[in-house]
Amino acid sequence: MKNVTAAKPEISVQKCSYMRVLEIVSSKWAVLIIAALADGTKRYGDLRRRIEGISQKMLTQTVRQLERDGLVKRYVHDSVPPSVEYELTPIGQTILPHLFSMKQWVNEYYAEVERARQEYDRTDRK
Repeated sequence: MKNVTAAKPEISVQKCSYMRVLEIVSSKWAVLIIAALADGTKRYGDLRRRIEGISQKMLTQTVRQLERDGLVKRYVHDSVPPSVEYELTPIGQTILPHLFSMKQWVNEYYAEVERARQEYDRTDRK
């Protein structure tokens, strides 16, 4: 009998660069926070007002994760009451052109995606 070894997968969830970037920005809130910080430093309350539908809990959790990932820097000012500001780090700034490119792609092609979904849903897939 011939010794057949299984081919190694070419794509690995643990090693895939695509998965790693999605791990960082896959939450809708992460992308929205990054976009809100694209034009400069914002106070916590400003972020909350700029991002429709984000709860205080989700904003706090997400900026902490982005800070942990090195994309956002948090500044606490010694004032009464204390004020907190956030800004993109230099590495956080580097992701902006990629997000803007994805946004442009969505603006150009999302209508086609929606049409394809509707067509697929109309087709009997049994």
